[in-house]
Amino acid sequence: MNRKIMALCVQERNGKMRKTIGIKDNKAKISIIWVISILFIAANLRAPITSIGPLISLIRDDTGINNAVAGMVTTIPLIAFTLVSPAAPLIAKRIGMEWTLLYSLLLLIVGLFFRSISSVTALMTGMAFMGIAIAVGNVLLPGIIKQKHPEKAGILTGAYIASMNLSSAIGFGISIPLAKEAGLGWQGSLLCWAILAIATLILWLPQVKGKRGERKNRASKSTTSIFSFEMWKSPTAWNITLFMGLQSLPFYILSAWLPDMLMAQGMDQAKSGWMLSVNQFTSLPATIITPIVAMRISNRSILGIISGILMTIGMVGVGFGQLLLIPICMVLIGLGNGMAISFAMITFGLRTESAQQAADLSGMAQSIGYLLAAIGPILIGLIHDLTHSWALPKLILIFITVLLIISGAFVGQRKPVLKKIQKSDEKSYSI
Repeated sequence: MNRKIMALCVQERNGKMRKTIGIKDNKAKISIIWVISILFIAANLRAPITSIGPLISLIRDDTGINNAVAGMVTTIPLIAFTLVSPAAPLIAKRIGMEWTLLYSLLLLIVGLFFRSISSVTALMTGMAFMGIAIAVGNVLLPGIIKQKHPEKAGILTGAYIASMNLSSAIGFGISIPLAKEAGLGWQGSLLCWAILAIATLILWLPQVKGKRGERKNRASKSTTSIFSFEMWKSPTAWNITLFMGLQSLPFYILSAWLPDMLMAQGMDQAKSGWMLSVNQFTSLPATIITPIVAMRISNRSILGIISGILMTIGMVGVGFGQLLLIPICMVLIGLGNGMAISFAMITFGLRTESAQQAADLSGMAQSIGYLLAAIGPILIGLIHDLTHSWALPKLILIFITVLLIISGAFVGQRKPVLKKIQKSDEKSYSI
């Protein structure tokens, strides 16, 4: 009996026992309500932003803003991503992931109501609130999945990204019908997404039940600065960050300007909005399959390369192909973008060794990555205003996807971003 006790102690000292018990506990505690809540949170991370793309022309005509300012409407959330993403893991350290996500949902609801007011100032303010709220969800979901159910990271990551893209696709398609055919106007069309946010808040409430004491303890123990530049010094982390930015750029540029690009080629407004939906719907299989494949193959870089190639071919078709080929191009871009975003998100967990590291890498990559993406819609709007043509913006999109191929070739390496795991990291995210 004494030998068994000694063996267990040695095993615990090496960290193996703790890891084994953690996995068993995760498997035992997995909850359908928790999974549904995660999927609902994910559904709020893109649709409130992308649903505004097809409505840009209506907003522009109603408010009298120019193309550059119209581009800022979709860019404000990306700027918020840049500023807030590094702070999200730090806030979660102090009050817990569950409470941080709860407060972000409350802020999201406030932002959705603000932006439905017929005022440019209110619209911009609402988009800023939304951007802050969505940034928190973007950063914390990979970390909370690694913390709660690391053995199911592939399928859970694929599922939540699929949920994110599905709601985004629906947003692209129904924005114009809600505004015109349902008679809600652009304000009412945008306000409809508050229903989803409120439902998500109600679903998430049980996750913070009984955690108030834990939140107080975590805050009281945080007597020193919790900001660390360790992740920001890693060249590998910077390459992952670059990949994140390059895959985001085409998505947000197309979200803002693809309807206008296609209408300039002769496609009607409603159909141009549905082209974005086709893009997002076709990304769903790739978003589900890619994380699962990434966890099983040795050469993960091939996933980054293939995603870039698919997007490049699709962008060439959009830039120089016939109007009849646009649906096929949207399918290719959708598959490539679905692979790229899933590959980036699963990499946060695969290239790190703790939930804290995953959240830190996610915060860094999404902060700088979305800063790059924020430049896109404004730059494209300015170029179009100066040239009165979509030719140069289309060439820029093709160039971005070529760079994505190059970056993707290095993202899939198997060595961890940081080798050292700090004990405080695990304590910070323990539940």
